Amino acid sequence: MYKLIAVDMDGTLLKEDKTISDRTKRAIFKAKQKGVKVVLASGRPLEGLTNYLEELDLISEEDYVLSFNGSIVQNTKTKKIIRKNILKGENLIELYEIAQQIGVNIHAFSNEGCITPKMSKYSELEGAINHIPVIEMDYATIQKEEDIIKVMMVDEPEILEEAIQKLPSHLYEKYTIVRSAPYFLEFLSKHSGKGVGIEALAHHLGIPNEQVICIGDAGNDLDMIEFAGLGVAMGNAFEEVKTAANYITKNNQEDGVAHVIQKFILAG
Repeated sequence: MYKLIAVDMDGTLLKEDKTISDRTKRAIFKAKQKGVKVVLASGRPLEGLTNYLEELDLISEEDYVLSFNGSIVQNTKTKKIIRKNILKGENLIELYEIAQQIGVNIHAFSNEGCITPKMSKYSELEGAINHIPVIEMDYATIQKEEDIIKVMMVDEPEILEEAIQKLPSHLYEKYTIVRSAPYFLEFLSKHSGKGVGIEALAHHLGIPNEQVICIGDAGNDLDMIEFAGLGVAMGNAFEEVKTAANYITKNNQEDGVAHVIQKFILAG
């Protein structure tokens, strides 16, 4: 029996209008009634997840969440951190210099919130999605040892695609690099990612990976799908995610998450 189900947000749990369908909410509530741990696993900061955690009644001393693509794993009520692996200011400075060289916009998350040297529509989108302010600031003021949770190169999909081709190869050895949307390329600590985040949480809860379901649609979901006993790709998922998955469900407009819960948790 599956005991933990980790669900990505954008493109997976959420419909295109950023809402959760009633059918999916009912399925999640029924899974919880059967004792299954339901965990949101997202690239968003905690502020961008709180409303959904409340909506799904997932704020308690028994509930957990993965934010910033698994860089932080914590309890939803006490905020106690189970696992945290982040970057430093020197990493942001390095990536900013490269972003300038390859002609792509950038922003990052620090203890101050979302910070960018130049406002773009995708930095504005980040703020709107997560209900957080985006601060325009001079990265020359960043201290090398300052905490930076993650860095993102953000731009038009075709510009970002071209920039990816120009990335120095050593960056892939130094960082976990995932494309969470056609216009978002994320740089995390090499020891971060949704896969290692879910693995740490499962270990904390004493749940073996065979009893874990992970559902996602994009490149930042790939490692958790590969970790899970049952890795599920959405019908709208990137092709490489579908290839890695054990099962392909319906798309996010067709209640793909509810379909998985019904088939693999409730029907059994």
